[in-house]
Parts: sequence; structure tokens; C-alpha cells
Amino acid sequence: MDTKLHFIASETEQAQDALNGLINHYGQNSVEDCDIIVPLGGDGFLLECLHQYHGFNKAFYGVNKGSEGFLLNKSISDKLSDRIPKSHAISLHALKMSVKDSSGQTHDAYAFNEVALFRQTRQTAHIKITVDGIERLNELVADGVMVATPAGSTAYNLSAHGPIIPLHSHLHALTPISPFRPRRWKGALISQDETITFDVIDSDKRPVSVSADFTEIRDVISVKIKKDDNVKVKLLFDPDHALEERIMREQFIG
Repeated sequence: MDTKLHFIASETEQAQDALNGLINHYGQNSVEDCDIIVPLGGDGFLLECLHQYHGFNKAFYGVNKGSEGFLLNKSISDKLSDRIPKSHAISLHALKMSVKDSSGQTHDAYAFNEVALFRQTRQTAHIKITVDGIERLNELVADGVMVATPAGSTAYNLSAHGPIIPLHSHLHALTPISPFRPRRWKGALISQDETITFDVIDSDKRPVSVSADFTEIRDVISVKIKKDDNVKVKLLFDPDHALEERIMREQFIG
């Protein structure tokens, strides 16, 4: 196979065994010189790789060697040399999170799945929600709230009863986490071109943290979230394991 591959694996025995076998068969190229990065693990490990290596502008062909594998191809049974040339690509854009904390410091981070705010103590969080400069909810009382990408809509967002979003819908899910008031508010679908701002109300008494995939910041005052067109990744999928089809099927599972 002319395609240059770089293999990387999680620490599990299953993933490490696969790593050794694939390197022995295909060789190992550096991240800088490869055409495709092949992560071996679960969805969480793939996300770690996306964050670590997205700046190299390489395609990712993930292989499921973990407990979860929604964003991954099936565990290898056929030759990679046959499967990779037949794969098709999808692009995932990152959410950019800009945060101001209680000390006045600012922080930026990126998320390919979701940005989620959580209460830090037994006190519920009180959060104002603004979309493109227009106040849409003056006070959400809840355990928290999140913004999920289409790829992340089947993860934590779905567990919080948020909607599953087709990949090409150009929407983000705005989903409350255990809302207390307004009781009937189930969330909203927001255009990917719009900026979502969360302002924490009474932050001294009701402290809130925020996480963007793996980056967590505590004692936040405000959080601004928007799609970043300059930060994206290309994922490769086997024709019989297309991510778009799996997301569609998830919407019809009872």
C-alpha cells in the first residue's frame, strides 16, 4: 500500500497487541510524514488523538479496540490495504470555547463533542443563555447545560435527553442537564453560525465549572461558544460503517 500510516494505540492489551501486529505488517511512519493516522482504541481515545494531532492536517481512520466505538470503524478483520482506499471522509468542525473565570482570567479551548457547564456544589446552577446577542433564557435553573456538535449529539447529549443531529444539518444541540426551571424547557437547536453565551448568575454562591471535551475550567463567570471554521478534522469510514447512517439509525432506536 502506497499510503503512509501512523499507528497509535490506547494502553489496553487488545489495542497494544493490534498496534504491534500492524506495525510489523505495514511499518510505522512519523506523524509528520504519514498520510493517515490510525488510532486503535475507543471513542475517548480517538477524541484524545483528534485534540493532539488535528494541527497536522492528517486524516484519521479509527479502529475500535475499546468498549465504545461510535466514531470508529469495526475491529480489523480484513486488510487495511483493501479497506482504506474504499473509505469515505467526513469533516468535523470544532467548537471554540472562550471562558472568563472568577479571577478575571480568560481561557480558550476546543471541543469536537460538546462543551458542558456543571454545578460545582450541592447548589443548582443559575445560568442566563444568550444567542447571537439576544437573551433567550434569563435564568435556567439546572445541574448544568451543554452545547453538542452533530458528532457529539449521540454521546453525553443523548444521555441528557438531547436530540440526535444529522451530520450535515449545520445545527448544534443546546441541552439542559437535569433542569428544574423552566420545567418544560427541553433545549433548542441552534444554527452552527450562531454564538451561544452562558452567564453564570450568583457565581459566588452557585459556582459552575465548564468542560470542552477533556479541558475543564472551574469557577467560571461567562462562557462563549461558536464553531471554529479553522479547526476541523477529517475522519475516514468504511462504506458499510458510515457515520451518517449510524446517526440516522440511532434516531429510530426505541
